[in-house]
Amino acid sequence: MPTTPHVEKHFTAGEAVRDVVIGMSDGLTVPFALAAGLTGAISQTHLIVTAGFAEIAAGSIAMGLGGYLAARGDAEHYAHEVAREEEEIITLPEKEAQEVRDIFQTYGLSDAESATVVESLRKRPKDWVAFMMRFELGLEKPEPSRAWKSALTIAFAYAVGGMIPLSGYLIMADVHSALRLSVVVTLAALAIFGAVKGRFTGVSMVRSALQTTIIGGLAAAAAFGIARWIG
Repeated sequence: MPTTPHVEKHFTAGEAVRDVVIGMSDGLTVPFALAAGLTGAISQTHLIVTAGFAEIAAGSIAMGLGGYLAARGDAEHYAHEVAREEEEIITLPEKEAQEVRDIFQTYGLSDAESATVVESLRKRPKDWVAFMMRFELGLEKPEPSRAWKSALTIAFAYAVGGMIPLSGYLIMADVHSALRLSVVVTLAALAIFGAVKGRFTGVSMVRSALQTTIIGGLAAAAAFGIARWIG
């Protein structure tokens, strides 16, 4: 009797989603809070739009640069650890072999059971290093183009997110009407974004949507209140 082949579906775009989450969440929240704060202090729509675009440009560059440096740092750290492991399997082979046995012991294998694998790794230095990187240090080899992809993804997501709260000010001349529209579209965007983020990260979509919406709303309300109080 034919059987249906078992196919496992795993989400493998974690790094890209993380970058989108970082860029979009800040892009929705920071310009939203800025626009709300300025609305509480001034009544000229074009000044709010100008400040908003300036913030989006600066924020996109800063966030993208931060993502680039973080990814480069991960790659440099990985390369440094690879060089250290390559040296240690040559200068301290017995110590490294014992570390392999220790790793297998955490999975319930005895020294006798792991001896075959240890000896096999001794004959394949590259595989030995790769094994130690993954199972001893918990490090995965970064993608070579990861730094630039991370920078561009975060910057683009920030810019897209930042345009949403400014949309009300681009459509309406009255700042208070623009703020009300901005609040509606931004909170809706935050809720949708939070739900999508929850879907990809395995968190409850409703809880993720509520958390994202509440945080963004509180940030904007605080900025608006402070600007009104100072002004």
